[in-house]
Amino acid sequence: MRPVIYQLFVRHFSNMEMHGVDWGSREENGCGTFNGVTDKALREIARMGFTHIWLTGVLRHATQTAHPGLPAQPESIVKGLAGSPYAVLDYFDVDPDLGSVTELRMEEFKALVRRCRTVGLVPLMDFVPNHVSRAYLADWDGHDDFGEGDDHHTFFSPEQGYFYLTSNSPGDGPPLRLPDGLFEGEMTFGRVTGNNAVTWEPDRCDWYETVKLNYGYNFLAGLPALRLLPDWTSPKQKVPKTWRIMDDILSFWQGLGIGGFRCDMAQMIPMAFWKWAIARSRVRLPDVFFMAEAYNDHLKTTPGDPCTALLESGFNAVYDADCYHLAEHVYTRGNWANDFDRLFRSEPQYLTHGVRYVENHDEKRVCSPIAWGGTGRTILPAIMTLVYASGKGPVLVYNGQEVGERAEAPGGFDGHNGRTSIFDYTCLPQLQPWVAGGRFDASLLDEDSAELRDFHARLLPLLQHPALDRGDFYGLNWANMKNTTFGREPAEDTSGHWVYAMLRYHAHAHSTVLVVGNLSPTINFYNLRISIPQHAFNWCGIQTAKVRARNLMKKDGKDRFFDRSELMERGLPYPLKPGEVGVLELSGA
Repeated sequence: MRPVIYQLFVRHFSNMEMHGVDWGSREENGCGTFNGVTDKALREIARMGFTHIWLTGVLRHATQTAHPGLPAQPESIVKGLAGSPYAVLDYFDVDPDLGSVTELRMEEFKALVRRCRTVGLVPLMDFVPNHVSRAYLADWDGHDDFGEGDDHHTFFSPEQGYFYLTSNSPGDGPPLRLPDGLFEGEMTFGRVTGNNAVTWEPDRCDWYETVKLNYGYNFLAGLPALRLLPDWTSPKQKVPKTWRIMDDILSFWQGLGIGGFRCDMAQMIPMAFWKWAIARSRVRLPDVFFMAEAYNDHLKTTPGDPCTALLESGFNAVYDADCYHLAEHVYTRGNWANDFDRLFRSEPQYLTHGVRYVENHDEKRVCSPIAWGGTGRTILPAIMTLVYASGKGPVLVYNGQEVGERAEAPGGFDGHNGRTSIFDYTCLPQLQPWVAGGRFDASLLDEDSAELRDFHARLLPLLQHPALDRGDFYGLNWANMKNTTFGREPAEDTSGHWVYAMLRYHAHAHSTVLVVGNLSPTINFYNLRISIPQHAFNWCGIQTAKVRARNLMKKDGKDRFFDRSELMERGLPYPLKPGEVGVLELSGA
């Protein structure tokens, strides 16, 4: 089964407060809770075609909000009032903001995990292995703690928990000087930030609120230092301390029923650790799901694209950031739909294992008026269909995407930048009429939001179709670049600017699906025809004189029949308005 993942940011999802102010407190702006994600909510999510649910922002993290017995952290090490969920304060606890009763927050979380399982959703959570809050404090008996016994004057030692700044480090310290002031915990020493910034004076673009964890190798020494690490068969007592603690963390959450992990910035962690830790996790639960957020950037710990190395280390899937960025660049940098063909040819590993998304908590909302060229609501159905349907890997939908969330709720640390702030107490205004104080139904949605949600509910189950789940890929744009009826504008001499088409074929199921989308936000292609060459028909095994086309997006869609020769010569007629798609099952007749 192809994983279809609903990313549910708990703090936002079940927030019943519909009003608020920028930089508002929990009391002013409201906050979602574990108990707010009810059986009804989960049943409706599962009914849309989701198989997994990523409970985001669950781990206890640094915040400026105090709770009974839990003091707030200082402003200098917290982004926003609520704080970043990736500045973990305790790996063995959950965010007190999310408990209806603070003291019962862990029991409420366990009950949510059980509710997910009951409706058939596999619960996932964040695993943040690279960095912790500067105020990290683990309150869990029986395990080692990061930093315990470290020499604060030594930059690196294999058994230390952190990397420490020295007198030679840039910035003329101590003390450590953060963008919002000093931090009492680092007045006489300093630690390297989560994004590898070795400086006594990190700036606002650094992950200054976090400190980097040490996996037993000196990241400044580069790739050769990785050869000194243990291999994946090493017993627990023979690996660096950070490895041992991380194994305890994964084991702890697996024991509470968590079925998988979205691993933050996975390319920054040594592959030797991943292979060791994932193997141990699969002894505990053979089908545990590991999804990597990873980018081919300067922070990686492997040569070349880290995707292959992460998959070889045991990950089920890796973020397909290139596909996301190309989709966005069609509207922001002038890319053409034809460019998807080149992307898929050059990165075939992502067709099979890439996590396909058009939104997540790090990216701008597609329907935000300041993102995606301001065209997002029109083009979202087409762009998400093409992004999702062109791969075999997991699909990710961020809560609010299904109703066209615009990121216009109260902000704070990040201002109003087209994202729903993860640092602040805020809400999802387009989703709240569906939440409706706990009703979780579409009766109060406006017509536009209801239509978009219905589109998601029709498309997502189709991703389990044999051709779209496990089928091979065949791009059709190359065969239509000279086809003047393939969405060509009058001033263009090549087709494929706004229209993209593909075939997916599963040989064992004898199943072929044609997907076509109009990515233009303004142009109606009333005379669109998609040419399917002889080579494509040979590839998918359709050799009959007649071809049947069945519209999978319409329950009452009637079968249409075409001469195969007509589809090769003139093309399949399929008029498309801006942002429209067609998903057609083809078969011999």
